[in-house]
Amino acid sequence: MKIYPALLFLAVSCAATAQIESNSNTVKFDVQDFDTPEETGFELPAMKKPSLSIPVEERDPNTNMTLGVDENEKLDMTKTDGLMENISNKAPKAFTKDKEPSPEYGKDQFLGDVKTSANFVNVKYRDHEYVDGDMIRVYVNGDIVQSSVYLGGSFGGFTLRLDEGVNKIEFEALNQGSSGPNTAELHVYDENGFIISAKEWNLLTGRRATIMVTKE
Repeated sequence: MKIYPALLFLAVSCAATAQIESNSNTVKFDVQDFDTPEETGFELPAMKKPSLSIPVEERDPNTNMTLGVDENEKLDMTKTDGLMENISNKAPKAFTKDKEPSPEYGKDQFLGDVKTSANFVNVKYRDHEYVDGDMIRVYVNGDIVQSSVYLGGSFGGFTLRLDEGVNKIEFEALNQGSSGPNTAELHVYDENGFIISAKEWNLLTGRRATIMVTKE
């Protein structure tokens, strides 16, 4: 069979065109519409804010609710009961009068014997109950070192240089104040400030309390 060149060229051209059109790089996807289902599962209940009070509508009418109401009187940290006050001539509020005088206070009292190696001691005393004007006289080894001392609410006293051996200190009650016996608290400190004796006395007028301080 005789093929004409013109027809052959035309056939080849048509085949090439069809091949190019069929090899297109365009990619097409089919779009599908999916309906999103509604949310499923458990729903947590809403959390309420905590409250320190019960709502009015839930209160027991027989209950008196006072939570949250300001107090009429504020706490005052500056107030005291007076027990720690240490002011001369002023008795603590806890004491309104001395003990009642009794026969046992009508005799001399011995307050003990203290031994120390110190060169001197500090002798301190005060009225340990109601400050009512108690007065004393102080002797050391028989000599008057303080002829008239008023016993107040705070400690007073003197420094005593010790002799070798026994040092006898006596406190004579000059009166009994306005109530009860002559009352006092006695402290003795060594030269380093350490307390070596703490005593009390209750005396009727004219009686003495004695303490011995021995220097070793």
